[in-house]
Amino acid sequence: IPISHCAPLSLFSTIPPFPFLSSPYLTSAAAIAMALSTATNPAVAATPTPATTSSASLITSLFSTRLAPAISRRRSRQSSIVVSVSTSSNPTAVAPGWSVESWRSKPAVQIPEYPNNEELESVLQTLSAFPPIVFAGEARKLEDALASAAVGKAFLLQGGDCAESFQDYNANMIRDTFRVILQMGIVLTFGAQMPIIKVGRMAGQFAKPRSDSFETKDGVKLPSYRGDNINGDAFDEKSRVPDPQRLIRAYLQSVGTLNLLRAFATGGYAAMQRVSQWNLDFVQHSEQGDRYMELASRVDDAIGFMTAAGLTIDHPIMNTTEFWTSHECLHLPYEQAMTREDSTTGLFYDCSAHMLWVGERTRQLGGAHVEFLRGVSNPLGIKVSDKMDPSELVKLCEILNPHNKPGRLTIITRMGADNMRIKLPHLIRAVRNAGLIVTWVSDPMHGNTIKAPCGLKTRAFDAIRGELRAFFDVHDQEGSYPGGVHLEMTGQNVTECVGGSKTITFDDLNSRYHTHCDPRLNASQSLELAFAIAERLRKKRLRSGKSIVGGSNGVTI
Repeated sequence: IPISHCAPLSLFSTIPPFPFLSSPYLTSAAAIAMALSTATNPAVAATPTPATTSSASLITSLFSTRLAPAISRRRSRQSSIVVSVSTSSNPTAVAPGWSVESWRSKPAVQIPEYPNNEELESVLQTLSAFPPIVFAGEARKLEDALASAAVGKAFLLQGGDCAESFQDYNANMIRDTFRVILQMGIVLTFGAQMPIIKVGRMAGQFAKPRSDSFETKDGVKLPSYRGDNINGDAFDEKSRVPDPQRLIRAYLQSVGTLNLLRAFATGGYAAMQRVSQWNLDFVQHSEQGDRYMELASRVDDAIGFMTAAGLTIDHPIMNTTEFWTSHECLHLPYEQAMTREDSTTGLFYDCSAHMLWVGERTRQLGGAHVEFLRGVSNPLGIKVSDKMDPSELVKLCEILNPHNKPGRLTIITRMGADNMRIKLPHLIRAVRNAGLIVTWVSDPMHGNTIKAPCGLKTRAFDAIRGELRAFFDVHDQEGSYPGGVHLEMTGQNVTECVGGSKTITFDDLNSRYHTHCDPRLNASQSLELAFAIAERLRKKRLRSGKSIVGGSNGVTI
């Protein structure tokens, strides 16, 4: 039922019972419905004052992005209507010819060579007996959210470290990155007025693909550093030898990271009432910090209005947030050891993360990584550069998502701004002409890596923003949906990417250059980028006349 067509009380009377709709929350639920109807239905709304308009708009945004998805999921679970996306085969069956080991019969790249295979097998046996890091039901829930992003009714915010490290593992680092993602989510929420799907490159993003298997310094040739779960980054022979025991340490760190993220997401830290407390100290007295605090003040005003109007805000919907994890599916022996059969469906899930992606270097149609991923039921990403042929992308999508299930595939483009305008339209048209359902996401980082005069790798903020602008322009041109953004970022005050409102220069790079792999946006740059994306989403929404609640788009909850 479109919310703008509902009488306030009838909205809740037609929804299957929720615990919070019983006393003492019923009065608050009716007030929420009244606020939403007043904000979206001109026939219901009285002539508002400017202050009332602001509060109503904020309430609409808050509850449409936190309450509506929960109601929608509850209703969809109880509905008898089934939408079929494939009639030729069973989307709930294990992929034909697939097993957790079938990838071993395919050509494999980027797999480290261990000096002691017996020790490796012993470690993998140990890992296969460990508890899963994530659960199948959580991955299915993320898939449902991504299905909304595929049709323009949600937006993916995916971000985190280029590569997690053992050395930087501490609660403050995890908290600060989580805080920035929360801040960005708030900014994007008010720009898009739709749910923001928050997915971290966290709790498992260790392994990194390498262009060369070896690197040479001062005439010394050693194996390349491949991530802390494989070998060490110190340039000495002992550190660069792949060590299976690092896989167990990576598992334990992933468990600890996710445990802390769960506590932050559900323990009150992510409550809307704390929105003004998420600002990091070094961001507070900056242009982006000031802009964020202005927005936080508006949220506080809206919450105060809701409280004065008798709306209960001490409900989990307002005090928690959904947060998922993701990483590149690269170290296949580890991923196999973390794969479990879901007892409720009989499907297999890689329980090392909610979402996995296949990289530019490992997406060969007949390769081991694609073979492994086609059999696990997690939502999947495909990293796509300007080298991707449209017909090859269609074949890859059909291999990984033969039932064309919404939310299963996210295409993450990484091309650079100029290539984006030339190549992306052909990919979009090929996917559309094949009738495939995907979520389009921009990774504006990897296509814009350069070497600074000092020899360090960096990325220019203007180039990153330029690729995002091209991404949105192309989707506007093609009539498709820009479904999200994928960023390498940190909550730390690093100087790894040049530019931004604080005008980091090449000369500043050495002052706080801490990355173990590729350069990351710092918190201020991340927030600045979020404001730019939010403004683009706001303009797109205003042009289309759409809102997640009511309006002409017929969104139902």
